[in-house]
Amino acid sequence: MTILHMGISQKQLREVMGHLTDDNLARLNGPQRKELDNLIVNLEKAVVREQSQDSFLDFADSVWQEFMCGAHHKKMADAFERVANGECKRLMINMPPRFGKSQLTSWLLPAWIVGRQPHKKIIMASHTAELSLRFGRMVRNLIDSEEYQDIFPEVSLNLDSKAAGRFDISGGGEYFSIGVGGAVTGRGADLLIIDDPHSEQQGQSADPKIFESTYDWYLSGPRQRLQPGGAIIIVMTRWGKKDLCGSILKDSATRDNSDEWEVIELPAILPSGRSLWEEYWKVDELEKIKATLPISHWEAQYQQNPVSEESAIVKREWWQEWEDKEPPACEFIIQSWDTAFLKTQRSDYSACTTWGVFYKEDQNGYSAPQVILLDAFQERLEFPELKRRAYEEHQQWMPDAFIVEAKAAGSPLIFELRAIGIPVQEFTPSRGNDKIARVNAVADLFASGSVWYPKKRWAEEVVEQFASFPVGDHDDLVDSSTQALLRFRQGGFIRLEDDQDDYEDVSDRVAKYY
Repeated sequence: MTILHMGISQKQLREVMGHLTDDNLARLNGPQRKELDNLIVNLEKAVVREQSQDSFLDFADSVWQEFMCGAHHKKMADAFERVANGECKRLMINMPPRFGKSQLTSWLLPAWIVGRQPHKKIIMASHTAELSLRFGRMVRNLIDSEEYQDIFPEVSLNLDSKAAGRFDISGGGEYFSIGVGGAVTGRGADLLIIDDPHSEQQGQSADPKIFESTYDWYLSGPRQRLQPGGAIIIVMTRWGKKDLCGSILKDSATRDNSDEWEVIELPAILPSGRSLWEEYWKVDELEKIKATLPISHWEAQYQQNPVSEESAIVKREWWQEWEDKEPPACEFIIQSWDTAFLKTQRSDYSACTTWGVFYKEDQNGYSAPQVILLDAFQERLEFPELKRRAYEEHQQWMPDAFIVEAKAAGSPLIFELRAIGIPVQEFTPSRGNDKIARVNAVADLFASGSVWYPKKRWAEEVVEQFASFPVGDHDDLVDSSTQALLRFRQGGFIRLEDDQDDYEDVSDRVAKYY
């Protein structure tokens, strides 16, 4: 029999306990002292029960003995409680890996929610079905545990529905777990929980198509299963501007009457220089992780800052600004094209950049080869317009080399331009030579101070696209530029100190290259 069933409130019993002195306790006989001890035990259980039902962190402490609470967990718990109380409908929490987000979000939170509100229907999703199933099993086992029953004695699992990934609650609620990409047809949700929708492999690839497919799944699947008044919680590590959080926030900012999100960003190392979770992660340990990761990965994964100046392979400050009104006289000019796919030209850009090699005396009086951006543009072009524009650009600059990547609309463009007498050179990347590899291959040209640009808006667009690569929205100008710069280096027109010596005359190199 519980204290409440005995007709004694917790407040009343506390008042009684406050008047018990050692002398009063000494006067109690054996049965009286045993009864009092039982009352005290029941009081302690009732206090724990009340606190755990009202407070998410108290619940976590009660059922997870190894829980090491950090300041960021308190922020998470406060936000979770506001969701549970109906005060927050859209919650997004970005935090580093291995900082306890999944245990709180995917294990403890669903159990606490259905304990308070057994009629709630919950859909929980993670990047794989296997991982979601594992969390589902943990939630199910927790609800079945003695510790949980002490807190929520009136909540239980239906005997005929105890599968790890889907089970029913005695109060009419449901729990359903799913991997990203899985079907949720026929399921409704009062609460949608998405925990790390991108795997580490997917995130590090920074492939926009993977991010886009996850966003499409979110819009067409789980988001459509949300019942009126339902809430969404997304807890994840950031990977790039186009990851699920980035896509949702961008869409929300551009659409009227879209979801309004509360966003909590938790960096591993705080602006103060202290660790986010000092009780577990020491700053020096985090610094060691930082030293082993590319800056772009550290900034995104651990600092929740996927777009930063440090993340760029080619820094803005590496570019040299050409201050003269007219460009220098160039020894060799390359025009490079990156074309859109034929079937999606309305949504993709075709880009063209024109580059030249010139000579400029350094501080020692040595005439060193330099590269300058002469022209650039990107547009959405139907194929007839693409062909016309390519011809016009060639006639304007009469480049020594005209390069088109042999993909998408590039292949028919090569055929058409050759038919009218333009000597097009095909660019076909070797296997494994992806966009990032190509930019890395020319990054040292920029770092050496050998790449120039005029103070023109179209040129600044190229600079900005490089500065946001590989997480920017567009990379067409980057692709076009790297094609040209790679040809300059391959042809020996511009060299760095670590390149092999080549004493061949420039005119000979031009003749052989062309």
